[in-house]
Amino acid sequence: MKAVVVEQYAPIDQIALKDIPHPLMQPGQLRIRVEAAGIGFVDGLKIEGRYQTKDPLPFIPGTEFAGIVEEAPGRPGGYQPGMRVMGMTRSGALAEEIVVSPEAVYPLPDGIAAEVAASFRANYLTALYALSARASLCTGEQLLVLGAAGGTGIAAVQIGKLLGARVIAAASTPDKREFAQQHGADAVIDYTQAGWRDTLKELTGGHGADVIFDPVGGEISVQAFRSIAWRGRHLVVGFAAGAIPALPFNLPLLKGGALLGVDLAQIPTREPEVQKRLMSELTGWLAEGKLKPVVGRVFALDDFREAFRTMQTRGALGKMVVRISK
Repeated sequence: MKAVVVEQYAPIDQIALKDIPHPLMQPGQLRIRVEAAGIGFVDGLKIEGRYQTKDPLPFIPGTEFAGIVEEAPGRPGGYQPGMRVMGMTRSGALAEEIVVSPEAVYPLPDGIAAEVAASFRANYLTALYALSARASLCTGEQLLVLGAAGGTGIAAVQIGKLLGARVIAAASTPDKREFAQQHGADAVIDYTQAGWRDTLKELTGGHGADVIFDPVGGEISVQAFRSIAWRGRHLVVGFAAGAIPALPFNLPLLKGGALLGVDLAQIPTREPEVQKRLMSELTGWLAEGKLKPVVGRVFALDDFREAFRTMQTRGALGKMVVRISK
């Protein structure tokens, strides 16, 4: 089968598409024919060996996928050949086939395209877990989304609206801000401008942001926290800007604010029942048409490098997807 293989941690230009043996199955596992795989910021870090945990070499990158069950000996988890699923795994999605445990996949609602499913679970589960389970976002609250045009950011914009918040999307270019408005943002801010906090103050009537969804990091995170409302909640989702901010501890004291970590990778083992409940809510919204996930550009498997380059420039709108099979 064809697969993207990382033999040494390196920039994406040095990573190759190879023909390798089909993965072996263990009892209780499923073999999935991968239709599409999502490309996220973490995937790029893993390829270069810059993520906080390293995948043992060699490995196939890609953590999120959608596909069709090909083999299911004993029907583990109730899955059987022909069923369409979406899944998340530590690695292995950028390949024509993947072998996973049934806990790694979730049935795909009828009528949902593989490209949508492959860009859905990580972003939207992160957004819902952060906003609902961690921040307890309430109807009418002011939600500030940093990096609002990225895959996780645009998911937070949409989920925030579904939860009844007033959503203020912060993004660095006119195209990104327009993109956020097209998908539900009530107002937008250019956070590259020196006076962006004054704009936020005006937009919130001096109240500040009740909840800050922050996948960006860097100095922008500290500045955002300075504009948080009393008893506001700042969600630490990631560090796309590259720098991990250092927040002065007097700020949470003065603001009565909370800093809340969001690590999707730990939810399946630490809070499995929460994940199950949130996935049921998300797929219900999908099936009802209340939630229409945003797909960025779709690339052929042969063009996987371009998908990573587009994502890594941070000029991307939404999440990049690699189409692997029909």
